[in-house]
Amino acid sequence: MTNGALFTPARLGRLDLPNRLVMAPMTRTRAGEDGVPTELMAAYYAQRASAGLIIAEATTPSAVGRTYPNIPAIYAPEHVEGWRAVTSAVADAGGRMFLQLQHGGRIGHPDNSGHHPVAPSPVAIGETIHTASGHSPSVVPREMTLDDIRSTVADLAAAARNAVDAGCAGVEVHAGNGYLLHQFLAANTNHRTDAYGGTVAKRVRFVVEVVTAVAEAIGADRVGVRVAPGVTAQDMREGDTGEIYRVLVGELAGRGLAYLHVVFADPDSAVFRAIRAGWDGAIIANPDLGWGGPLPEDGGRDAGERLLAAGADLVSLGRAFLANPDLVERMRVGAGLNEVRGAHLMYTGGAEGYTDYPGLVGV
Repeated sequence: MTNGALFTPARLGRLDLPNRLVMAPMTRTRAGEDGVPTELMAAYYAQRASAGLIIAEATTPSAVGRTYPNIPAIYAPEHVEGWRAVTSAVADAGGRMFLQLQHGGRIGHPDNSGHHPVAPSPVAIGETIHTASGHSPSVVPREMTLDDIRSTVADLAAAARNAVDAGCAGVEVHAGNGYLLHQFLAANTNHRTDAYGGTVAKRVRFVVEVVTAVAEAIGADRVGVRVAPGVTAQDMREGDTGEIYRVLVGELAGRGLAYLHVVFADPDSAVFRAIRAGWDGAIIANPDLGWGGPLPEDGGRDAGERLLAAGADLVSLGRAFLANPDLVERMRVGAGLNEVRGAHLMYTGGAEGYTDYPGLVGV
């Protein structure tokens, strides 16, 4: 098969990438109960090191920010050591890794974190929360004080320093998919009347402060930001999507950040075109390939090439990398794909549905 733009080299921040395929961050809940990454996680990521860039799964920057059981963390020395084993395995296999930082906000539960969740406003998610004992009713989060906001910004900056110390090439600040930063952006979860709520200009302030602090901690060219314009997952209703991302992109552009990661990007949408026009750096675009359904036969190659033609610089794929550790080579030669085996295997722990997907013979 003739190689396309997806397989050409790219420069991203401080990194030279061999291709433009990015492994998207995907929660897999294979860390220890204490949030320490495991040897199994190191094997999983090393298997996928042929990606141009791996963005490792959502990782909590503080105990109160924890979402679900067995997700990894990056706020204690033992977390740093655990991630160092992962990044070493990836580097030995020729790969490069960013780490996604995610504070859950209202997407948390005392049974998981030992803390009452905090959020911009005391608005509970209208869904249950997964805990070690099963799905539990959500709790109304405590509204963050100004001191909470300042300490959370500091926690994220410290987590970024820890990630770099652990061998990550950079971090991705998660500002989408219904977690804390997204909760500040959206009208249905941010009812504040102070400097962090009300107008769009005020609702973006927390995200801008987090990104600023993280960039000051490790260097702007080691920092990416993930956004999810219009995504309604986790009971989110932004209300004024176009205006939110026009203002946010305007605030973050010109800072020398490594990239902006746009989830479920549609090359024909006005929002994506506006983001591309307003952003002066690299964009990683994540196509909507239909969650839960079968993968397209080409693994998302055509959708990725369309996004590159529309102005994206790199393309992130999730489930295709999950089931195909050698996805880059499979897509390059047009080989068939492994299908994801059972959605429940995403989160159950152990090697099944995690490190046991076969590669191409001879690869």
